[in-house]
Amino acid sequence: MKANLITKITLCGLLLNGIYANAQQTTLEVNTSKTITKIQPTMYGIFFEDINFAADGGLYAEMVKNRSFEFDDPLMGWIQPKSDKHNFNTESGIAVPVQFSKKGNNHNYCRVTVKDAKGYEIINEGFRGMGIKSGAKYNLTLKASKEAGNISKIIIQFIGKDNKVLGETSIVPTASGWNEYTAQLTPTATEAKAKLRFTFEGTGTIDLDMISLFPEDTWNNRKNGLRKDLVQLLYDMKPGFLRFPGGCIVEGRTLAQRYQWKKTVGEVDNRESLVNRWNTEFAHKPTPDYFQSFGLGFFEYFQLSEDIGATPLPILSCGMACQFNTGELVPMDQLDPYVQDAIDLIEFANGSVDTPWGKVRSDMGHPKPFNLKFIGVGNEQWGTDYIERYKVFEKAIKSKHPEITIVSGSGPFPEGDYFEYAQSELKKLNAEIIDEHYYKEPKWFRENATRYDNYDRKGPKIFAGEYAAQTVAIASPDNKNSWECAFSEAAFMTGMERNAEVVHLTSYAPLFAHEEGWQWTPDMIWFNNLESFGTPNYYVQKLFANNKGTDLLSITKDGKAVTGQNDLFASAVKDANTKEVIVKVVNTSAKAQDITVDLKGSKFQSKGTVITLTSPNTNDENSFASPKKISPKESEYILKSEKASLSVPAYSVTVLKLKLK
Repeated sequence: MKANLITKITLCGLLLNGIYANAQQTTLEVNTSKTITKIQPTMYGIFFEDINFAADGGLYAEMVKNRSFEFDDPLMGWIQPKSDKHNFNTESGIAVPVQFSKKGNNHNYCRVTVKDAKGYEIINEGFRGMGIKSGAKYNLTLKASKEAGNISKIIIQFIGKDNKVLGETSIVPTASGWNEYTAQLTPTATEAKAKLRFTFEGTGTIDLDMISLFPEDTWNNRKNGLRKDLVQLLYDMKPGFLRFPGGCIVEGRTLAQRYQWKKTVGEVDNRESLVNRWNTEFAHKPTPDYFQSFGLGFFEYFQLSEDIGATPLPILSCGMACQFNTGELVPMDQLDPYVQDAIDLIEFANGSVDTPWGKVRSDMGHPKPFNLKFIGVGNEQWGTDYIERYKVFEKAIKSKHPEITIVSGSGPFPEGDYFEYAQSELKKLNAEIIDEHYYKEPKWFRENATRYDNYDRKGPKIFAGEYAAQTVAIASPDNKNSWECAFSEAAFMTGMERNAEVVHLTSYAPLFAHEEGWQWTPDMIWFNNLESFGTPNYYVQKLFANNKGTDLLSITKDGKAVTGQNDLFASAVKDANTKEVIVKVVNTSAKAQDITVDLKGSKFQSKGTVITLTSPNTNDENSFASPKKISPKESEYILKSEKASLSVPAYSVTVLKLKLK
């Protein structure tokens, strides 16, 4: 009897607690009839940097590493398993680099001497291997010149484990003097770690250069183009802009190693290779084979921007090398060539075909202008040296192109002396857009959802150009793309969206990382030689970008913005194109919460959509084995009155979309 009484009391307690819990509903009020400000089309975009093998070995679909023998070690990436440079190799042969010119951009070629055709082979290892798919087609091009003897055929093979042949083709070199040859390989198996082997018929000496291999199936079927699956992930985001070619590689470790856009346009064969600034940056992940071929250059970046519907946003050197490295400065009286690069870039992008740089663009296959609207001066420089140089750029650009919006920078950190100095000085200069960067712990993002609430509405606009929550510390190799990082970024993003009067552009960073070739974590999209997947951070970015709307609306709890009360964060927009009101709610609590969205000022159709992104464990991640473990789930939502009732799961991002009548 006593036991039954205790049971009844316990059950009553649970019921009362349940009633009490249900009574703790949160009501959010949305004013659907009044626009606070317009949401910029550029609100959510993409930051591309050639880090983590993002270009060569990644987005740029070239499969041969060091294709033109231009690395500091000209034969890096090339293996001669049956040769020994310390003997005559009478039973095989030997390849050596030859420097034929110190002028121009293509300095070296490879001289192959075959002494015994049955014993010699040279193999390219690719970028941590070559990803090949059974039945797919791969197009090979190379330049060759027969110099002596009679090498009658070059046999090219995909090889896998234990040197098993997975596909074969051949070319017949016809004469001395440089000629280009083409062939096609079709693999008989799928292999992530294939290599490309060259063997020969006959003996003699032959020179080789620009040995290149691309999948035929590239983005938009462009010859020698971009990796299709990686571009598709970008396209699906519907980004408002594409910032390129990166951050610190713009600056270079030294000024000589800075990114120079003029060396990345024109014929691909004539683009000068350069060591990548991330080659030796981190002891935890040295990558001595990380170079830039610039096959993915400024023309291709502009073309990619156009393909994915994004506004191009190029960033240029301001005459300061990376201040985390040498911090080398161009003297002020020698800054003119750097400024001219900016002026000429505008002509390259927007000039008529009758202008010198407009003609270069046209000759590359794009007579129409690229409609450049923004240009960035410097990456994340700081201090008086930057402001002094920015002034020169600003004056020169605006005097010739007042229509171009200039993006300036406030340094690598979101606070501190240098940040405050840059903000103050740039405001005095009436800077148009200031680029702010923040790599912080997840808690910081949740606590700073109000960061822009008190920014001057009449001051410079903000570009949140690089941000990502760090599970451990900035640049730590142990950082993870955890769910806590992603939903914390989402909470912060509601704050940026609420402040769309001030915040005009935002982008997560870095964008890409090769499973084996990375230097920096976390990253938005991971890939290997065959596959790719979006992290939880990617899906947060995609949700916001796909649902950015056109008009900012007010959403409040008890008359105040929803900035963490009850661990809830929220923003609301209207989309004039789709005639929808879109409410974003982030629940950072360990418990599910019931909310009511009180929609004031408009009538709605009964059928809407709710999209939920959630996971029960804050440490959860996506992976190659489980690429969509954390990904959006969409379902129909039925609106029964002017108030929308929702249960938002623990640790979740929820997007409610309702159609206006």
